[in-house]
Amino acid sequence: MEMSAEIIADERDILVEGCNTVVSLWAKRCHLKGDAIAHRDKTLGIWQAYSWNDYFEQARAVGLALSHLGFQRGEVAQILSEDRREWLYCDLGIAAMGGVPSGVYTTDSASQLAYLMNDSGARFLFVENDEQLDKLLEARDQIPQLEKVIVMDRDGLASFSDPQVMFWDDFITLGLEEATAHPTRFEEALEQVRPEDPRMLIYTSGTTGPPKGAIITHRNILFQMQASLETLRFNETDELLCFLPLCHVLERLISVDLPILVGCKVNFAESPETVFDNLREVSPHSFTGVPRIWEKIHSRLAIMRGEAGWLGQRAFDWAVAAGMKKVDAQAEGRAFGPLARANLALADLLVLRNLRDLIGLSRTRRCTTGAAPISPELLRWFEAIGVHLREGFGMTETSGVASVNTVEDNEMGTVGVPLPGMGVRIAEDGEIQLKGPAIFKGYWNKPEKTAETFTDDGWLRTGDVGRLTNQGRMVITGRLKDIIITAGGKNITPAEIESRLKFSPYISDAVVIGDRRKYLTCLIMIDQENVERFAQDRQIPFSDFASLTRAAEVVALIGDVVQEVNKEFAQVEQIKDFRLIDILLTAEDEELTPTMKLKRNYVNQRHAGLIDSMY
Repeated sequence: MEMSAEIIADERDILVEGCNTVVSLWAKRCHLKGDAIAHRDKTLGIWQAYSWNDYFEQARAVGLALSHLGFQRGEVAQILSEDRREWLYCDLGIAAMGGVPSGVYTTDSASQLAYLMNDSGARFLFVENDEQLDKLLEARDQIPQLEKVIVMDRDGLASFSDPQVMFWDDFITLGLEEATAHPTRFEEALEQVRPEDPRMLIYTSGTTGPPKGAIITHRNILFQMQASLETLRFNETDELLCFLPLCHVLERLISVDLPILVGCKVNFAESPETVFDNLREVSPHSFTGVPRIWEKIHSRLAIMRGEAGWLGQRAFDWAVAAGMKKVDAQAEGRAFGPLARANLALADLLVLRNLRDLIGLSRTRRCTTGAAPISPELLRWFEAIGVHLREGFGMTETSGVASVNTVEDNEMGTVGVPLPGMGVRIAEDGEIQLKGPAIFKGYWNKPEKTAETFTDDGWLRTGDVGRLTNQGRMVITGRLKDIIITAGGKNITPAEIESRLKFSPYISDAVVIGDRRKYLTCLIMIDQENVERFAQDRQIPFSDFASLTRAAEVVALIGDVVQEVNKEFAQVEQIKDFRLIDILLTAEDEELTPTMKLKRNYVNQRHAGLIDSMY
């Protein structure tokens, strides 16, 4: 269902009626929506609702309490927490006082926290619980400017006392008292915020060195809001599920700023481990995830199929095949006949509708994937089961989104057309370069790094290699720094090969090797859940993850996948050998970013022995 013209017009009216910053729009939205539900989260297993009035009052309390403690306009405050409504109260409270909210990944170490605090100069830090407080206490000697830490949860800290530490309820009480004593201070501060001021400071993942703080302005986000009315199209009645880290620009845009625009409801996942359960409970109208989420959903359904018995497997395969016929017909521009339509309608009624219910996507009008390459086969598969998964492209430096396919205008294998008002060009070396209102202001206190990111004539260097189709759609083929030049002089972008490998339910990640070498090889991380089930079904003995990767049958299983993928590529692009990584990688490991992107250099260094054994 498309957003009506009346709603779009109404939202544009709100934007232009004196709301030239995100915080002014947020304040208006809170007053307009009042007691309507803004957020829901779970307490003791029960969903609890919180209104837009709660949103405003709590964020105001945060802003005024910070001001009382000496927080100044233009300075950074850091937030170290999983997704929760208090994260948003801090975010908007800091921004409304003219400050700069910035997030720290909960998977970051104490030393990484110290780096971010010192790089941003933050004197104030919000932490979620005792676990995150421990990181601060461990690193406190390295953060000389630290003044106050506010802890959201008291659990495990009943007897804890420290002059630099304050608990959330005391902090909010202080803010409420300030609101009574100074009833106009918050609104006065909010009105002083300018469009060119920082809306947020987003630290990059650090795949090519220490993280850099990207300054994203209110003007950047207002442009994203306007563009979303034509592309992402949220409705006021929508329910969303917030689960990606709010430190990441995409989740911040999707779960914080765009809901402010349209006034929809945001539900917070209990934890990263409960995302799939919460997805089924909420059944959101729109859902955005990184490729690893979509690979995991596909993998889970593959497991269900395997457990369904002979008849269930046949029904599953028939239904998916019926959907795939429609996908193929659309891709080839040919008619989808009445018999095929009737077959698909029956498949949807008997099987596909139940599949969408099982994964919590029965109400979704649109799903979106970004932040890393995704297999075109995975996009086709989701479309076949009736889930409209659309690929987009963006980065921190483009304030979240640069291009996106829509439900109505989609071409698989591309990342869509640039947002209205964004310019794109392809440099001589194939790099995609962008220009327009979404481009960030620069890196925090790093003018030389900012200069390196732009061309002499002001275009953003994305670092991505790609091309434009005749219809103006962007195609991403890989990262400029990841291009492999074989000993024979052949240029190969590994991303497409890796994404094809990851379409297999038995492979969770892959890194193609071959720079300045005679042929391509690959390091592969197996999908623990699916491969364990494969081994158990065949009574293959293993004692732990490492022994599982060494089982001859498992190596043969992955070998078959590699051979099938090789058939899709030219001989010079085929994988000649592979090795299985025998440790499970998580976001806590240096090899992965918090959004589950492999740091290729770390992988190459850590597993140099495995790589050399293939040559």
